[in-house]
This record gives sequence, C-alpha cells and structure tokens, in this order.
Amino acid sequence: MLARKWRPRTFHEMVGQQHVLRALVNALDNDRLHHAYLFTGTRGVGKTTVARILAKCLNCEVGVSSEPCGECGSCCEIAEGRSVDLIEVDAASRTKVEDTRELLDNVQYAPSRARYKIYLIDEVHMLSNHSFNALLKTLEEPPPHAKFLLATTDPQKLPATILSRCLQFNLKNMLPEQVVEHLEKVLAEEAVEFEHPALTLLGRAAAGSMRDALSLTDQAIAYGSGRLQEVDVRDMLGTVDRGRVLELVTKVAEGDAAAVLTCVAGIAEHAPDYGSTLEEIISLLHQLTLAQMVPASLSGDTSEENKIRELAAALSLDETQLFYQFAINGRRDLPVAPDPRIALEMTLLRMIAFRPTEEPKLVTSGGGNASGEPPPRKKPEPPALPVVKSSEEQTQIAAERLVLSVQPAETAKKNSPPQSNKGATSPIETEADLPTTGSWPAFFDELGLVGITQSVALHCELLTVRGRRLEFVLDRNNASLFQARQVTALEMAFNQLLAVPVEVSIEVGAVGESTPFHLRQLQAAERQREAELALEQDPQLAALLVEFDGTVVDGSVRPRQ
Repeated sequence: MLARKWRPRTFHEMVGQQHVLRALVNALDNDRLHHAYLFTGTRGVGKTTVARILAKCLNCEVGVSSEPCGECGSCCEIAEGRSVDLIEVDAASRTKVEDTRELLDNVQYAPSRARYKIYLIDEVHMLSNHSFNALLKTLEEPPPHAKFLLATTDPQKLPATILSRCLQFNLKNMLPEQVVEHLEKVLAEEAVEFEHPALTLLGRAAAGSMRDALSLTDQAIAYGSGRLQEVDVRDMLGTVDRGRVLELVTKVAEGDAAAVLTCVAGIAEHAPDYGSTLEEIISLLHQLTLAQMVPASLSGDTSEENKIRELAAALSLDETQLFYQFAINGRRDLPVAPDPRIALEMTLLRMIAFRPTEEPKLVTSGGGNASGEPPPRKKPEPPALPVVKSSEEQTQIAAERLVLSVQPAETAKKNSPPQSNKGATSPIETEADLPTTGSWPAFFDELGLVGITQSVALHCELLTVRGRRLEFVLDRNNASLFQARQVTALEMAFNQLLAVPVEVSIEVGAVGESTPFHLRQLQAAERQREAELALEQDPQLAALLVEFDGTVVDGSVRPRQ
C-alpha cells in the first residue's frame, strides 16, 4: 500500500507543513523542549506521522536532534511499532476514566530503555470529561522523563485547561499542486506510467489529504491495470470530462434549456458524482471570472483555454457571478434534494430562468424557434401599470413622469395630478420627481438596472417615501443574493435618472403585490389570456378542430414574444 510504504521517516521527507517543521526542528536542535505537544488538522495531513518522527528525535540513541539516525535500536523499534517506551493510544476506543487512570498509573516510573517515556494519544478529543480531569493532573506536574504527544481532528472539543498546557501546532491541508508533485515522485520511483491530468484529478479528489491521495492512487493503478490514465481516473472517481462541463455552461449561456437537459442526460449515462459535476462547474465559472477580470491569467493556447476565452467574452461579469452563486447554492442543497440529478438540472435551469437583463423565456418543446435555433435574447417590454393599458398609454405615462422628474420641485407639484393613496400599502410622503408606492413597479425598468441588483430590486416593494428617502422591503424568499452593495447600486441608478440625491434603504421581509415581479406576472398572464382568446376566435382553427374532432391541449398555447 503506497500510503504506508511512503510514510515519511524524517522531517525532511515530509511534504508541506513547513510552519510546523521549522518550529520543531529549532526546538530540538536548541534543546528547548516542552513536555506536551498538540497536533491538530483534518485526516491524512500528517499529525500521527509528525508525532512519531518527533518520538524518534527524542529517543534516538545518538542524541536528541531534528535528524534521528534511523538505525539505532530505539529508532528501529519506533518505526516498527514495538517500542515499549512509546505508548500509542487510540482515545476513541479508550474513553472511560478507568482506562485513562490505568494508562497514567505508570507515568511516574522511568522508561525501560529509552531516554523518555512518550505517550502518543490519537483523537484525544474523544476522551470523557473525567478522563480529561485525570490527564490534566499529570499535565500540570509531569515527571521530567515523560512527554505527551496529542493528536486531534477537533481541537474545539478539548477543554481550555488542556489546551493551555500544550504547545499547539495546526497542520494545514495539502495544496493540490503539492499532492501532484509528490505523486509524480512516488510514481516515478514505483515505475508506474501516468498521465499528468490523471494526477491533477487525484490531487483535487484528495481534498487536502496526502494519505487519501496515495490511497486513491493505489485504487486507480488497480483500476487501470498498472497505468494511470485520465479517462480511467475520471470513471473511477465519477467525475465529468471538462469538455462536457464547457458544453454544459455554453448551453446555459445560450439560454437553451432543452440542450442543457440533453447534456445532463449524456452525463448521466456515465453514472457521475453530481456533486463533483457541480464542483467542476464552479471551478469553470471561477476561471471565466478570472478571464474576464484578469485576462493574463489564461496564458496558454490550448483548445480548452480558447473555449474559455470565447465563453468569457459571451457572458457579462454580472451573469458569471450570478451563475457562480447559483452553482454554490446548488452544491449546498444537493444533500437535501430528492435526487442528485434533479438538483443539477434545477441549478442549471435557474441560471437560465433568472438570467439578468432578460425576461424568462417561453420556448417550444424543441428548446428554440421553428428553425431549431435558441430564441434570441430580448430586452424587456415597457411595463404597464397594474391595470394593463395600451402601449400608447404606457408611453404617455412614462413621458409625463420623466418630464416631472427634471422640473423644479414646486413647478412639478403644480403640474402633477393629486396623489391618491388607493392601493398603497402605507401612508407616503413624496416629491414629484420620485416614484410613489403605487407607481414603483412601472418605474422599475426606467432605472436600467442589470445583474444581481436588477434581480434584487425586481422583488422589492416600495413601502414609504419620506422626502428623498425610499424605504423598500425585499421578499425574504428571494433574499439569498442580497448584499449591502446593491443598496448603493440602486441609489446610483436613481441619482443618474433623476439628477437628484436619493437615499435608499432595504429591509428583508414579507411583500405584497406592489413589486415589479408581480407586475410582470400580471402582464404575462394578460398576454397569455389574449393569446388563448385569439385562438378561440380563430375561424381556421375552429374549422380544423371540427373537421378532425380535435381539441386544444391545455397548457400548449403560448403568446408570441
């Protein structure tokens, strides 16, 4: 097994953890030893390995130093796990106070052969409170010949009294680059053929654990009949080819929902890990953001990088950020979804449905228009007031409001019609150049908002206008993307349109029907009703239905875009 064969025997063979090794090496070489050491970190980062090497350094027959000889009787016994003066304990299996007392009863006696009697307690956080109390007494007044090496993955569970009596060293997760570099060295020594992309996959799958990386490498070698090929490692890990992920995000960028579902169906044929698929999408969106903000980050000329550049140019920065947020939320929600494939599909469809600067699309069953092409992106139509009016009336209302917004306040008040509180959710104090609670939904599109700010404002209701202060409430069901900077962006949009300073406040809560989103729903419902009415009154369709004894399938009628 590679993980056991390549376990480091000295500090110099350790990969990473230089911040810990430097402190230990200096302490050993300068004779500044402590009686208790605590090593923390996630699984497979080297906690027990460091403790065993430290035990060798302390009990090497040549002398205490950071470089044990590795040949003396003490070093060999520790390496082979048969040293009587190195007492290794798994606290997970010895949690009772009686076990701890039995263990510590002999701490007062001198070591049998070595310089120090060393207690290595792994997963020390599993001890009971009574066991910690028994250990504490020994840590307070340890005999000079005793050393304690404690290891844990959860230091938060250790009492402060224990922590305060130990030197604590936190071992970090391995970087994927460090894992790949070490795997290259190991496989070269083992004479195993490998493809570099396969090692990259293993380095990422190890999630910071070198032990996991070596174990996965063992499994991959067996899976690939002695070789490490990218396609075999992908199959073994259940990860998706990067080309498929690029195609998937490209279809999302095109707004082609049917093509997205076809891509997911193709991925599903290979029994993937859908969590890993979402992680690949997140990684790709990160690369797209870098390509948009720091073009020099893509310095290569591979076909993959060229596709990433093309996709980065086709998307706005706001769109990329919104897609990234949806992917992060989708990864988080994956465990609670009824089926992981459904979670992936819903995440991708959300990206299309809530894409900035465009209304949700109503497409044919083929995912596009009659020619098979995805429907073109359109700018939102000018909204009507809650009572749907003709396009001429809408234009006139918008023009009058814009004229009022640039007039002096007194003149505007004289020219404007009396305000009515009918339909308002609360009393208002308003000036003529600001929207009222009733007119806010129709006023929304004139601000020209884009991106996440547009998505947030779409679900806001204007509660009160106090002077030049606009007080909004944001629907709590759509508040996951809300951040303080959207308030500033909304203020800037008002200031640019009205040429007067405006203060905006947004609170999260319950909203009524006076939101731009509700207005769009009303307009969509009205267009749907008109389309259905037009078909009902179509004589040609009526004749066809009579001739062929047919009916119109419910839900199949769509208004023209």
